[in-house]
Amino acid sequence: FSATIATMIRSAAILALTLSSVVAWTPETATRRQALSNLATAAASAAVVVAAPSAATAIDACDPGSNNCVRAKWTPPSGTSKAAAAKAVREALNAYPQSGQEGGKVDGGGWAIVKDDLDGSGTAALEYKSAGTGFFAKAFNGGKPFVDDLKVEIEDGGVVQIRSASRIGDSDFGVNGKRVDALTSGLKAKGWSV
Repeated sequence: FSATIATMIRSAAILALTLSSVVAWTPETATRRQALSNLATAAASAAVVVAAPSAATAIDACDPGSNNCVRAKWTPPSGTSKAAAAKAVREALNAYPQSGQEGGKVDGGGWAIVKDDLDGSGTAALEYKSAGTGFFAKAFNGGKPFVDDLKVEIEDGGVVQIRSASRIGDSDFGVNGKRVDALTSGLKAKGWSV
């Protein structure tokens, strides 16, 4: 939802810049060359507005009504620096068992860190796999494990945005929620709120 609003705002800004350049031209006030120059400047400015990434929308929202995606926000204790938040998040991620939860029913295929730039850009990406032995993995995925993606982004104030989603399927049977809850519990014990 927030990504859609951001796109609408960017589109409105582009339209406003373009129209202001075209409307500003009149035969009495400028030449056609000046009007075209204004239009080119507005288009270049609009391209910058569209291309500029927004930290607030770096992690996509879950689709409305989604049954295979969870998004959460973790807030560290007051006064926690971004570096301290990165350390705590990394510890929580690494504490998650490679054997998964519930005897391997959740993430029984283990997990891997795909990207860890928590200390730099404040982002990380992980892959979690099912064991691939359940009925649905055998019947619908050729016996291969289902893969879920977890994305993490730490904002400058230390607040953490997190999204866990299945790559395929309409339902994850609560797996993403269980994963996020397990990761959250480690941070709650250190005074974080969700």
